[in-house]
Amino acid sequence: MTRHSLKNQVRAQQSYMVLAALFIASLVVSNLIFQKFFYWDFFGIYTFEISVGILPYPVTFLITDIISEVYGKKKANLVVTTGIFASFFSLLIVYTADAVPATIWSPIGNSLLEKVFGATAIAVFASMVAYLLAQYIDIQLFHFWKRLTKGRHLWLRNNFSTFLSQFVDTFSVLFLLCSFGKIDWDLFGGLLLSGFLFKVLVAAMDTPFLYAAVYGLRKLFDLEPAEELKFEHV
Repeated sequence: MTRHSLKNQVRAQQSYMVLAALFIASLVVSNLIFQKFFYWDFFGIYTFEISVGILPYPVTFLITDIISEVYGKKKANLVVTTGIFASFFSLLIVYTADAVPATIWSPIGNSLLEKVFGATAIAVFASMVAYLLAQYIDIQLFHFWKRLTKGRHLWLRNNFSTFLSQFVDTFSVLFLLCSFGKIDWDLFGGLLLSGFLFKVLVAAMDTPFLYAAVYGLRKLFDLEPAEELKFEHV
């Protein structure tokens, strides 16, 4: 990004950090809240039964697609790797909070904290395995379609890369949670279908937000349609 000013380089780092922060927050929170399940009647067509942990999770794929499109493959992989460390660090904090004894007057006692966060270790492990497979598949496929289409048809690489990676993610995390006895195997098929369909629906719905974010960043940094933003640390 040699033609860009120092001011634009600072802006590039700042916008990347904001996207990375949103990505990490969405990933960590999804691991902490996964034990609550809810239902959603989609206009009488289908009733979803899914974990609330799935709500922030599609945001991570939207953000990696934005970063992949504007900042390139290396920056997308970097934020994925950073998310791994953030997730395991959050696990360490949860374990520490669980280990210290609660006072008699504490609004949340030891047993309640254990009930809410007791499965966090398994959730983080299952999520990280699924997350690694899905995110790296998503990034690889995104750039495969980008090369194939010569930078055109953003909607195609966004959705085609996300659909497959979301199936891998949903299958992997449910398989591991069922294997560890955190979810009954009888629920596997229904949760797999609900989880995958919900993620596909969200992925399709977030396409306008992807276009808006990419357009805004390209306009801000004066990038050509297929050009990726490069910046040095300043």
